[in-house]
Amino acid sequence: MDLGEFRNLIATVRGEIGKVVQGQDAIIDLVLISIFAGGHCLVEGPPGTAKTLLARSVSAAMALDYRRIQFTPDLMPGDVLGVNLFNFQTNQFHLTKGPVFTDILLADEINRAPPKTQSALLQAMNERMVTLDGTDYSLGSNFFVLATQNPIEQQGTYPLPEAQLDRFLFKLVVDFPDWDTEIAILSRHASQALKSDARNAGIRPLVTSAALAAGRALIDAIHLDETILTYIVDLVRATRSDPDILYGASTRAADALASAVRVRAAFEGRDYGLPDDVQVLLVPALRHRIILSPSAEIDGRTPDEVLRNIKNRVDAPR
Repeated sequence: MDLGEFRNLIATVRGEIGKVVQGQDAIIDLVLISIFAGGHCLVEGPPGTAKTLLARSVSAAMALDYRRIQFTPDLMPGDVLGVNLFNFQTNQFHLTKGPVFTDILLADEINRAPPKTQSALLQAMNERMVTLDGTDYSLGSNFFVLATQNPIEQQGTYPLPEAQLDRFLFKLVVDFPDWDTEIAILSRHASQALKSDARNAGIRPLVTSAALAAGRALIDAIHLDETILTYIVDLVRATRSDPDILYGASTRAADALASAVRVRAAFEGRDYGLPDDVQVLLVPALRHRIILSPSAEIDGRTPDEVLRNIKNRVDAPR
């Protein structure tokens, strides 16, 4: 596979997912970038904005294992990771693997589970490995978490700690579709069976494990010029000195942004990154990695607004 073939594959995958998830082309693109970059995605939006449908559609386009966890207040870490159970017939402990042992994991409404259960994913997301009773179990290089959360209803929810937020490559904000898209969605569903599984039926599984590995091999060869790396570092360091930001982005954030830039370049059929790649990915890569100052919050500013101001202030390489 060369870069031209890879670009065509990604365009086809976008089209397949776009048949079901309409009006969210930029979100679909960022989810695919995260998968190929080896990152994870946090999707935030009000109920009924196709967050779960997005995850199911992405998994349908990938010939990979997919499992879903509905996070609830009574969910325990063992329900996510699995447990060692004693078998009285063999007098040995036997591992019962939890749903985390998969390729694509949908962590639905992750902020409804208490911190001890949320933290069960920390090692899995960072190391793609789970340690149970002193034994390490690999989750494989394709392990990808797509977590959703609802920003409106806060009763019975537990905000994700900064350490876990930093494990997500992107935080994607899903909003309601525009009028034309909403009409198109209703028109499409009006011609389908009422079964919920019909809505992502017909998506072809285009990205096999081999195609994913081949795509990542191409991405590994993408070159980032010193000017692009300097630009990324200047942007990230600007978050640490901005008066509107109490805590800025980490070095891990800069490294994650650089990885995402390489993937976006490959998606566009280029073997080099551009300042445009950095600018497109800056806000989704950093919006969850900064903490606004109290004065900025009182003034009603948002992380997106503050990051856009930094982007406009820091000179891009020519």
